[in-house]
Amino acid sequence: MTQTDAGRVASKAAGTDRHAPRWLPFLVLGVGLLAISFGAILARYAQANGLPSLAIATLRLAFAALIVTPFAFYPSSRALRTLSRRQLLLAAAAGCFLALHFATWISSLAYTSVASSTALVTTNLLWIGIASFVLFGERPGRLMLVGIVISLTGSLLIFWSDSQTSAAGTQPLLGNFLALAGSWCFSAYLLLGRRLRAVLPLAAYVWLAYGCAALFLVNACLVSGTPLTGYSGAAYLVALGMAVGPQLVGHTAYNWSLKHVSPTFVAVVTLGEPVGSALLAWLLFDEGFALLQGIGFILLLCGIYLAARAERA
Repeated sequence: MTQTDAGRVASKAAGTDRHAPRWLPFLVLGVGLLAISFGAILARYAQANGLPSLAIATLRLAFAALIVTPFAFYPSSRALRTLSRRQLLLAAAAGCFLALHFATWISSLAYTSVASSTALVTTNLLWIGIASFVLFGERPGRLMLVGIVISLTGSLLIFWSDSQTSAAGTQPLLGNFLALAGSWCFSAYLLLGRRLRAVLPLAAYVWLAYGCAALFLVNACLVSGTPLTGYSGAAYLVALGMAVGPQLVGHTAYNWSLKHVSPTFVAVVTLGEPVGSALLAWLLFDEGFALLQGIGFILLLCGIYLAARAERA
């Protein structure tokens, strides 16, 4: 393929979202954040219905990949056929890190509270900022740096307050480490996705990423002896809800936004997840939060607002 042909393919792959209004990515990210805040809540319900954490992660991504398949193949068949070997390897790597993200993070919810788990898993902002500077030489502006510092401070306050209460779970150290590992994996997934989204339509990219992740997790279930059948209908219904809501609406909104805003800003927005998840856990599971956690939530929102202003500038 010549350079001119490659340019045409990339241009076609960009699709109609190339000329999206400047406000649209921020609206899409807001909707995605709302949807993804239900992820921890639905995972808790799935665990309560007898689904092991690894099975939850597998079914969530498998259902999502199956749902998006017709939308990926019909309009994007040419883009998928013309993928290079390097791009296929990138998609496989992104899927691997996405699989590890969900396997570790969903497991953490069995050991620590929703507030601690979501606060730690959204620290990917720090790791992406470091990686973007080291690998790509990207220097965030002063306002973005202020937003990063304030947001991370809010996350740390939530984690510290939660770790001092009995709500932290039976093994909070293990749960917190698993959530942190999930953050590292999600950071790698976002950085890899940024490269692929530059040349692939959204549906094609999410099908590749979710499909590869589901395949990795199915193999992990086979190796570990974790069954994927034999559960109640309610358990599968919750898993399907996770695929449609937090995965297809939430994560796909993040993936779409990667074409219009920086991975650093997307990571900043994900820091709002502990706020929504903790409020839902308080309403549904009676997981209360202390004054220090409330201050952390406010700082998170302030940091996101400052980062949004920096991104728009």
